Amino acid sequence: MQRFEYAITKHEAERFKHLVYFCSEAGMCSLDEVPGDQMVMLAALLNEKGEEGWELIQVSFGKGGVMAFWKREAQS
Repeated sequence: MQRFEYAITKHEAERFKHLVYFCSEAGMCSLDEVPGDQMVMLAALLNEKGEEGWELIQVSFGKGGVMAFWKREAQS
């Protein structure tokens, strides 16, 4: 039976200063425009975790930053 382990990482908004997303008062957020250098930073984060064997499950944007949910096959 395949087993997995999970990780959740939080990345402060300051790290993505130019990542533009709008959050309503109800806390609903959506991306408006993402500058090229921010895409590179986001890709670097994904590639870094991917090299460690993690697969991105979901990413969630909020007022304080970005939260990423990861999984990988558990080591026996």
